[in-house]
Amino acid sequence: MTTMDQYHYVKDQNGSTLWIKTPPTPRLAVSRFRHWLFPAVTAVILLTVIIILGASSKYACVFLLMPYVGTTAFGSLVRPNISNDLHQLKLAVGKNKDQLTSVTKTLKKLSVIDSLSKSVAAIKCTIKLILNNNAGDCCPVGWTGFESSCYFFSSESQSWNESRDWCETQQAHLIILHTDKQWDFVINQTIPQYFWVGLSDWRTGSWEWVDQTLYTVERWKPGQPDNWAHHGHGPGNEDCAHLHNDGRLNDQHCSIKEPIVSPDQSLHPVITVNLS
Repeated sequence: MTTMDQYHYVKDQNGSTLWIKTPPTPRLAVSRFRHWLFPAVTAVILLTVIIILGASSKYACVFLLMPYVGTTAFGSLVRPNISNDLHQLKLAVGKNKDQLTSVTKTLKKLSVIDSLSKSVAAIKCTIKLILNNNAGDCCPVGWTGFESSCYFFSSESQSWNESRDWCETQQAHLIILHTDKQWDFVINQTIPQYFWVGLSDWRTGSWEWVDQTLYTVERWKPGQPDNWAHHGHGPGNEDCAHLHNDGRLNDQHCSIKEPIVSPDQSLHPVITVNLS
């Protein structure tokens, strides 16, 4: 529809008035261009943002997904190996349990055998004493009889504590020397070697036998006990006694390995431990 705004008039030279149709003014065209420019630019910006976000999201998904996929693949690869290792471990544990059970049963059998052996030895001893009208001694193999006691003079060297413990496993104790006859018998077996005896001062600071009876200071080497602190055998002083190579007592560091003398109490014995 044509409106009057689309026309303008002019006067010719003779004064006549003419109405002439003209195109829209440039100002109107610019106005309309500005009207469409903002939505277009906004759309382009939004499209760009969407593309950027889409690309970023896709990259993030790939970045995050790859470790997940890798972990899953690694887990599927490792899981069978772990299962196999666990299975092997269970088998090994079961086998060890069976072996432990077998060893325990064997130890029980050995304990019974040891007990039976001691019983047999005691019976043999009793029969021997009856046949000999209670004369003579009855000692285990390797033990030496003296005055109703059996003495063991070891050939292996151990510390004082190890020697004491070994004697106890034999139902005996490190030797306790009370009489002159006993002293003479023992030192005749020990000279010229060194042997642990059941005498120490580590428990109370006073010299006492393993049965905790006090020892009257005699038969020590001259100048002994001196509790020498510069022995070079670790902490502690010379708190244990041994028979020196001349048969007299000397204090010594308890960790030094020497033989023992020990008696078997079940047969009224005494044991001496060698301290070579």
